[in-house]
Amino acid sequence: MKQRIIEGKASYQQIGKVIGELGAKKILLVYTEPVKYLPVWEYIHALETPAVEFCEFTSNPKYEEVEAGVELFNREKCDAIVAIGGGSAIDVAKCIKLYCKMNKDTVYLKQEYTDTQVPLIAMPTTAGTGSESTPFAVIYYEGVKQSVKHASIIPDVAVLDGDVLTGLPVYQKKCTVLDALCQAIESWWSVYSTDESKAYSKRAIEKIMANVFEYVEENTERARDEIMSAANLAGRAICITATTAPHAMSYKVTSLYGFPHGHAVAINLHRVWRYMLENPSGCVDKRGADYLFTTFNDIANAMGYGSAEEACLGFEQMLERLDIRDPKESSKESAARILTDAVNVERLGNNPVRLDKDAIYKIYMEILKDEA
Repeated sequence: MKQRIIEGKASYQQIGKVIGELGAKKILLVYTEPVKYLPVWEYIHALETPAVEFCEFTSNPKYEEVEAGVELFNREKCDAIVAIGGGSAIDVAKCIKLYCKMNKDTVYLKQEYTDTQVPLIAMPTTAGTGSESTPFAVIYYEGVKQSVKHASIIPDVAVLDGDVLTGLPVYQKKCTVLDALCQAIESWWSVYSTDESKAYSKRAIEKIMANVFEYVEENTERARDEIMSAANLAGRAICITATTAPHAMSYKVTSLYGFPHGHAVAINLHRVWRYMLENPSGCVDKRGADYLFTTFNDIANAMGYGSAEEACLGFEQMLERLDIRDPKESSKESAARILTDAVNVERLGNNPVRLDKDAIYKIYMEILKDEA
């Protein structure tokens, strides 16, 4: 589907015009609490179109919370959704859109997905996943993570305003920008990459590498705008290709050690990259090993390095400067085995070099540090 992207300073002030163009009579406003302290909050409530508020969900949204949102949407007879917040708010809004016309007496996850035609506007307040431009959402059903995917949940309009990043905690900014960088890199080397996805990845990587430290350490307006744009580009890239091994290997690290997603992915990425450089015979990309290693060097060049080997070292040094540390573990072998067994093999299908259990275990052993 063709998505409209509105970006720039105070771009949120175009939401009212978009709502008018959509002909919406009442919107469901899905948001997270910090949004109340942003200028967009007063702006939304000053519009002629009434807004029904919904924020009763957690950072890892539960199925029951989405159910409550669907019930509110239908009870209030809303006809459009505006999501403002981080990934959880946008994921919840996507699921409400997808489920709002389904049979409420049957678990929504078990029903066939169709396009409900409900307009969805998304405004991210973090710069990481690019969720505002992807067909993916994550919710938890009976404690188990559920990946929801349908083309129709790509928001009709994405509103990108770097000013919303001003007050984010520094560690959150580090983790989210690293997630965006890893998404762009992984999408580029994915076996499903296309000319379009690689163009998105290249622009995202160049923007992040040129602005990451200014964004984290100085918080300038220019850097915020560039990082917000880069995260969106990275999201559009993985919308085409999905992610690869570093993401697949990150999820158990997050649950086992409590690391935010971007932190967990980043400590995997350069290790996976080095393994692939050292094992060209394992290439599974149909375009061949020569193509793949040219791609690795193209990625390195976009990062500002002369070779893939230099890029791996540079990425590691970036993590050191950002103080993104490896987990400490008193029982490395046991923990590495737990992590290895938890890897979703399906996620490895996108990876351009084959990784077996022994390779994954070896990489985890490199990541885990002996507890002092």
